[in-house]
Amino acid sequence: MTTPPPALLIAGHGTRDEAGAEAFRDFVRQLGARHPELPVAGGFIELSPPPLGDAVAELVERGVRRFAAVPLMLVSAGHAKGDIPAALSREKERHPGISYTYGRPLGPHPALLNVLERRLDEALGATGGRTPMDRADVTVLLVGRGSTDPDANAEVYKAARLLWEGRGYAGVETAFVSLAAPDVPSGLDRCVALGARRIVVLPYFLFTGILPDRVQQQTEGWAAAHPEVEVRSAEVIGPEPELLDLVMERYEEAVKGDLRMNCDSCVYRIALPGFEDKVGLPQQPHFHPDDDGHHHHGHHHGAHSHAH
Repeated sequence: MTTPPPALLIAGHGTRDEAGAEAFRDFVRQLGARHPELPVAGGFIELSPPPLGDAVAELVERGVRRFAAVPLMLVSAGHAKGDIPAALSREKERHPGISYTYGRPLGPHPALLNVLERRLDEALGATGGRTPMDRADVTVLLVGRGSTDPDANAEVYKAARLLWEGRGYAGVETAFVSLAAPDVPSGLDRCVALGARRIVVLPYFLFTGILPDRVQQQTEGWAAAHPEVEVRSAEVIGPEPELLDLVMERYEEAVKGDLRMNCDSCVYRIALPGFEDKVGLPQQPHFHPDDDGHHHHGHHHGAHSHAH
């Protein structure tokens, strides 16, 4: 008899917003329906039911002994680095005999960048009597959750840079809604200081909730005080097919133990806008004059691509 595949446990952040919590629970149900071969459950670290422990107990009751946990989070902050591993190790003590592997956060995966681009296109488009905006005239303000962890905040800057590359926007700036500077009004001020007259505020959030609502309120408040600047708000990422697929990709990595570094956005693996010609290029080391074994005199140094 073949061993069943490990179950999938999805770990969410939690929100005081009931619609946001329901969006997560609905996402878990959708994923389970798409993969009937897998037991799928999901729970939260804080603020909303069900807690992660209940999701583990549900899987154990269904006979699960092995599972892979995937944090449904865009950046690796305190929750993904500390709270979820601590919660999982507690569950291991509660349920002797279970084992698990832990996947990595979603990160600025090209599939999610494509969804963000779609959200921007929707905001730029001609709807409700508005005229369409040209990308070249638009500065995007990507707004992340914000963290006391500098590494997590740096991840949002990485997403902004990847979103800007090759897509033709005038610029992509970054702000945060809590715990980190610049805040949304300061981010908008910065866009204007850089010459922006048309700005789209893009929330870097998976689902609706208190914080994305706050981004929109702060944007509207700032826009009312600056009538000379055209400001539009884009929607959150939402339960798109790309997100469902990406969670399964993280599950597969965790099951296989294939936890790669930043290969998601590697220009030699993934066709990123404007850099499609680099995919699959052979990787050769650079000639370095201090390497042993090289004849330094008259060495012909041809064009080499970067080692990956």
